[in-house]
Parts: sequence; structure tokens; C-alpha cells
Amino acid sequence: MSFTAKELASDLGFFTIVLGCSREMVAAYAENPRMSSIFASQQRWLMAQAGFALYYGGIDGEQPGIYARRFVDYVLKHEIASHNTALSFIQEMLAYRYMRYLPDSSDKRVRPMEPTETAVENFAKWFHIHLMVLDSLDDGRRTVTFVDRPEIVATLQPAIAARIIASDQVRHPGETFDLFTWANSGGVMMDYLISRIGTVDPTAARTDIGPISFSEICDRFLISRTHVKRLMSKASSMGSVGWTGSPGKSHFWLSRGFIQEYWDYQAEKFAIMGAVWEETFGAQPEPAPMDGQRLTSAAL
Repeated sequence: MSFTAKELASDLGFFTIVLGCSREMVAAYAENPRMSSIFASQQRWLMAQAGFALYYGGIDGEQPGIYARRFVDYVLKHEIASHNTALSFIQEMLAYRYMRYLPDSSDKRVRPMEPTETAVENFAKWFHIHLMVLDSLDDGRRTVTFVDRPEIVATLQPAIAARIIASDQVRHPGETFDLFTWANSGGVMMDYLISRIGTVDPTAARTDIGPISFSEICDRFLISRTHVKRLMSKASSMGSVGWTGSPGKSHFWLSRGFIQEYWDYQAEKFAIMGAVWEETFGAQPEPAPMDGQRLTSAAL
């Protein structure tokens, strides 16, 4: 069963489930802050999605495979990042051993790359958490299928990535969301703030999330205090966040508009993932066997 973004953006039950997802994501960040930095901003998250899509299935009608020039061209074409930023991302992934060159390239001028086992495993965690949310909406068995057949990610992920990258609602759902998610580590900070929401009242102008500690945020996500304060100050000037009393000594609140932007973003993302799953597998309880899928030696 698939869902439209409009339906999910007004479904309180869906957002309650998303809060659980955000807590899972924050916990995953805490387990491996360095690896999680790949997904800690919108730009890096989109580049990672593009890289996996190129590797698993190819996009824009081309054959599967990651090459530096091909990756950079795709990133530039879809206005994700600059040429230098895309190249720096590749170099960082190689340096931290999240990606590696394939050893059997016949042409040394065109060196194919692949994600390492660590990168594949961490992406699988992200994918699994998101399938759990979809299953919670319709009592589906997507996660069971994924655990039994982890190779299906190679079929699903390229189509999901292409639609996410093409979606303005995913990339720019609102000004406050953009402020956080396009800043370095701003995405994980936003997930953390949202994860602290308890009961949601869609009609309330503000939602109290209790006391927060800048020091805890800095230590947990390897972010400088100056960076945290700068983002919070900008969000406060927009009327999106603030303190119920004395700054730093009272509870913190998030505006209804900020929460709705996050809600809209999640609604569009999950609608895309649900639609791709249904288009690929239909009503089958289990996907049909797929021969010859390209995966690394790592089990997802």
C-alpha cells in the first residue's frame, strides 16, 4: 500500500511514528559520529544517495558504476554541490575508507570505485529504519523481506534516489529546514531537536521540548559550540525556536511552522519510498528472485 505526501503530511499517527524514526537516527549517529557525518547535512546526504544510486543501478539511463567524473557531472547537473565540493566528497570517502577503487580496472585513467563494507552496512541501517516506518503505517512486511533479501536495495535505491534528488519538497520544504539541513552537521542537529518532541499538538503555536544543552549537542555530534550557537541564533531570529524564559536556563521550544516543515519533508520522502516499493514489487508478499545483482562482499 502506498501513501501520498499530502495524506502523510496531515496524519498525526504518521508523524508520531516519524518521531520514533528520528530517535533511531539520532541513536545511529551517536554510535558512529564520523560515519554519520556523511548524512549530517542535506548536501552530503544527497551526494551519498547519488553515489549509491550510481553504484547499484545507474541513473539517467546509464550502466551501474561510480567514476569520479560521472559522479561530479551528476552532482553538477542536479545542482547538489559545486565541482570542487563533489571532488572533495569523493576524496573524503576514500580517505575514511567508506569507498575504494576497484583493483581490476583496465583503463587507469577511468578508475571505478565501490562503497566499502562499512558504508554499505551503515546505509542498510538507514534503509531498514525507513522501511520500519512504512511497515508501521500498513502492517507491511517490507523489513522482513529486506532482512531475508538484502540485495533488493540494489533495485530500489536508484529509483528512490532519483526521485528524492528531483523533489523540491524534499530538498526545500521551508526556510528553517533549509537553514539547518544545508549547514554542516545541521541535519543531525535538527533530527535531535525533533526527536525530543513528546506529545504533538498540531494546533499549538509552540511545542516545548524541555531543557537542552549546547555542550551535549557539541559532544554528541562533534560540532563546535560556535556553530551550534550561530544556527540557533538564526533560527531564533526567524521565530522558529526559542526559550520559554531565560536563554540557556529554561525550556526550549520549536514553532509549529518549523515542525510542519520537517513533517512535510518526511511525508514526501516516505511517499517516494512507498511508491517505489509498490511499483517494484506490487502486492507480492515477497519479491521475486533477482539474479546477478551487483553487491559488495558485505552482507547488508
